[in-house]
Amino acid sequence: MEEIEGVLSDIIYQNEVNSYLVGVLDTEEEQITVVGYLPFINKGDSLKLTGKFVEHKDYGEQFKIETFEKMMPQTLGALETYLASGNIKGVGPATASKIVDKFGEETIHVLKFEPNKLAQVKGISKEKAIEISESFIENWEVWQIVGFLERFGIGAENAKKVYNLLGANAIEEIEANPYILIDISRGVDFKQIDEMALELGIERENQKRVKSGIKYGLIKITYNGHCCTLKENLIQYVKQLLNVSELVIEDGIINLNVNNEIIVEDRDGEEWVYLYSFYKAEKQIAERIIKLDKSRNIKKVDNIEKELKKVEDKTDILLTKKQKEAIKAINDNNVTIITGGPGTGKTTIIKSIIEIYKQKKYKIVLCAPTGRAAKRMTETTGEEASTLHRLLEIGKVDEESLFKQDTEYKGAPIDGDIIIVDEVSMVDMFIMSYLLDCIYQGTKVILVGDSDQLPSVGPGSVLQDLIASEKIKTVHLDKIFRQAAKSKIIVNAHRVNCGKGFIDKDDPELQADSNQDFFFIKENNQDRVLEQVLSLCNGRLKKFGNYDFFEDIQVLTPTKKGLLGTKEMNKALQQELNPHKDGEPERASMGAVFRIGDRVMQVKNNYDISWEKRDGDKIEVGNGVFNGETGIITNINEKEKNLRVKFDDNKICWYEFSDLEQIEHSYCITIHKAQGSEFDVVIMIIPQAAPMLLTRNLLYTGITRAKKLLIVIGNDKVVDYMIKNVDSKKRNTGLKFKLQ
Repeated sequence: MEEIEGVLSDIIYQNEVNSYLVGVLDTEEEQITVVGYLPFINKGDSLKLTGKFVEHKDYGEQFKIETFEKMMPQTLGALETYLASGNIKGVGPATASKIVDKFGEETIHVLKFEPNKLAQVKGISKEKAIEISESFIENWEVWQIVGFLERFGIGAENAKKVYNLLGANAIEEIEANPYILIDISRGVDFKQIDEMALELGIERENQKRVKSGIKYGLIKITYNGHCCTLKENLIQYVKQLLNVSELVIEDGIINLNVNNEIIVEDRDGEEWVYLYSFYKAEKQIAERIIKLDKSRNIKKVDNIEKELKKVEDKTDILLTKKQKEAIKAINDNNVTIITGGPGTGKTTIIKSIIEIYKQKKYKIVLCAPTGRAAKRMTETTGEEASTLHRLLEIGKVDEESLFKQDTEYKGAPIDGDIIIVDEVSMVDMFIMSYLLDCIYQGTKVILVGDSDQLPSVGPGSVLQDLIASEKIKTVHLDKIFRQAAKSKIIVNAHRVNCGKGFIDKDDPELQADSNQDFFFIKENNQDRVLEQVLSLCNGRLKKFGNYDFFEDIQVLTPTKKGLLGTKEMNKALQQELNPHKDGEPERASMGAVFRIGDRVMQVKNNYDISWEKRDGDKIEVGNGVFNGETGIITNINEKEKNLRVKFDDNKICWYEFSDLEQIEHSYCITIHKAQGSEFDVVIMIIPQAAPMLLTRNLLYTGITRAKKLLIVIGNDKVVDYMIKNVDSKKRNTGLKFKLQ
């Protein structure tokens, strides 16, 4: 490690979310480009940095920061620059110059200990003098916190979060109970905090330590979608984590349970342990859905047979016995689940329901978990569909606050008589709990989904548990329609779901005169897989169906890592389809280079970003872009330091350069990210990857994303492994038990 000191003379780039910074440090000898996490840093700050010099392939030599320390400015010039930086409330360049001219070497002493003297400077009142002093001291206290946490290996990016939540007394609060950091920040490393606590003198069997270890164990299981864990498994995990006796852990569990921080549920003689908010969400889903279902059926339509005949006459569709059964079930029950794979007629049922209930002047609300799923619902039904977030007006549901026991979100009550929710397999326990809380008694709820797809990204397996409980009327659609049965995509999806291999899989030539919609190209060599994907995306499919990459084609892969993961595939596809052009603006961010024409995806929910939609002279404006929404970069403005994205639903948004960590290239996306979307052409890569990613439901979900053409490229042995690998679907939940 090397150490350098100097003044930060320029900030080239600063990410306001995670405090990553690229800047210029003036040392006594030279100017050095520095990169790393530097929260609360401003131009003019005096810094001592430790790290190492690295060679960047595009930008040359840089100093990569490992740790840092902010120092009192060493010269009067540096002090004036610091005060003038806008860091100190009420002080600009002119006032900074006056203060330093007046007090010279005594300036820092006056700011900290004799603020009244500042009123001697022309233009500074006594009130303003106190305000300047307080702002100076607060800035300095932040530095003590950053330095304090650095000693225990807690990086600067977490230090900022800690200060925002605990304020100026953070050090005292942390020293009294370092485990408070577990509750504050979901991503921090328990072992680091535990080492800090032991170093500060906390005893191994201290109940604060034990209770924190228990909560950490419960938080960790939720990362894999579980809601709870067996008590005996939790005790063994905490015993290993903390090296304490089982008796001490039992005491901690009892203590946390009494205070409603965790819940222990006795289920058929087994004890399951939950974080309080997870137990509460499950309980609320069970209570609310049963209450809705048992309400008086006030929206029931009389003489449903007659209405079904009207729909058939109007739409020229002959409904099957099973579809009629589903529509009658919806009419007879307040809550109904319609489940089935592709080609089994779910959309026809939704359209028929809309037709019947609209005739009766009932208000119908359509919704889905993602923007793309809502857009698809709009396209297939001709009626406007909304995302659940927008419908519920949830606002900023901070993931971390889900772990806090007193968090209460109240969504907006839904104004509708019939609510149809599509792609319910994607809905996690918290969103389902909010949704049910917003539905009036007497409203009909229709939950539509494919329970064999991937479970939700968030915790729980709501759709599977609702079906398995047998407490909610469920219609299983299992017959593939004759038209759909001609599609090898649909046939192979159902075969995979039944544990069978692909049919007619060996035709790598993609004959232009073939009406086939499914091809499997066997290829074990990663470089050749990459070559195949690039040629398919760049013109090879034109003669087959005149498919254009940006309009029709989506590349999917199970993994983010490796040559065939999203990171490397996006670089290769961008180079192939949208290479660098001299004179065109570009913007580098987080290891990617954004260009006009790039396909991108929003990767986190942003409730604040504003957008506009133009339709002729009509302009619609709103706020919010959500995880999974995709679009194209249409402009990069170096002068304004922003870029423009036009999303698939015609929303136009401007992103500041400092906000670019919210978007990623989406030439290639993970199958998880594609859930809820459909694409005309899907090229699905099947590489060697972590076994937990290679599951039957992942393969099934990927296959069912394709509408017109599916090309699977990869290792046939991995495909066979995926078809057999069904174990990873099981999540530890208790919703079925609560419903029953």
